[in-house]
Amino acid sequence: MLALLGSGETAPGMTKVHRALLERLEHPRLVNLDTAYGFQENVPQMTEKLVNYFETSLHVDLEPVSFTSYDASSPLERTIVKQRVREATYVFAGPGSPSYALAQWLPLELTGDLEAVLAAGGTLCFSSAAVATLGAFSPPIYEIYKVGLAPYWNDGLDLMAAVGLNCVVIPHFDNNEGGNYDTSRCYLGERRLSLLEKRLPEGVATLGVDEHTALIFDLANDTVEVQGRSRGHWRLGDSTRVLENATITPLSELRDDLDGHVLAARVAVDAPLAVTTTIDDPARLAQQVLDGGPDALEALAQLVRRSETGGDGHIDPTLLVEGVLKARRDARASGAYALADELRDVLVHAGIDVQDAPGGSTWSIRSTP
Repeated sequence: MLALLGSGETAPGMTKVHRALLERLEHPRLVNLDTAYGFQENVPQMTEKLVNYFETSLHVDLEPVSFTSYDASSPLERTIVKQRVREATYVFAGPGSPSYALAQWLPLELTGDLEAVLAAGGTLCFSSAAVATLGAFSPPIYEIYKVGLAPYWNDGLDLMAAVGLNCVVIPHFDNNEGGNYDTSRCYLGERRLSLLEKRLPEGVATLGVDEHTALIFDLANDTVEVQGRSRGHWRLGDSTRVLENATITPLSELRDDLDGHVLAARVAVDAPLAVTTTIDDPARLAQQVLDGGPDALEALAQLVRRSETGGDGHIDPTLLVEGVLKARRDARASGAYALADELRDVLVHAGIDVQDAPGGSTWSIRSTP
């Protein structure tokens, strides 16, 4: 299931939407991606608000997955984020800036991880700014609406290709906060959106989602259902198809409107994408790290996650620390000093103090003040 919320992700009217989506999942594992609002000063408060909403209104735990900067993250941190997304059955992302989110998600190659969630039968629920990242192209809302730059497109995640649609996605489609000036079309207004649409390649449609409205794409049944307060809008050239509230539309009808520019769905729902298999034995994970190769970083990420206190799969940190220290010694012996430094940083970040001495390295768990 792919749910696009035009706005109001924590409003009372959207609680019914979230609940219906969650009821479809046999084993709900929810994560929240904070990237879209990762540039703000109140990231912890925003995340806390979302966590509290899911706990209070839906009685489920929403696990924060923080990824606020691609450039400031290490390859290991990026791998951990991608693992946590792929293992979730309900991925939520919401308000903020679509252009900021894309600046982090595109180099992370997040599209493949999101497709893996869909292929495994999971649900993606994106709202507001995060929705605007899902098309083939994405409008830089703040840059146009607030800064006043001439309208242009950014590359999008193109996740809509997973449902066979070649389009851009515009949330807040019926916004009217401007009063005496047009703030519809996600604050762009109809005039500026029309200018942007003229710059799209031939055959790329526009999918608009009204505020407090959800478009629910069912990949198994190849349909889109409109829930919430208002409607959806499917535009191409001079034609517009309104997706009325409480209706279900076969996606084949939308594809037909593309006048032959049809994309084959990238995700086969009955053939899940390959996901790295989790190894239960920490010693085997440590050995995989030592062996190197393309799976070493995935194994190290699993080790770091399993060493965290609490939760499923918690392990005594001794095997992890000794395994990482051995990998660090091997890295230094082979001249891979950058990798050795990163391995030490991993331990320090996990609360392990490492003391280097001529006779070798010792470690201790940092005491809590």
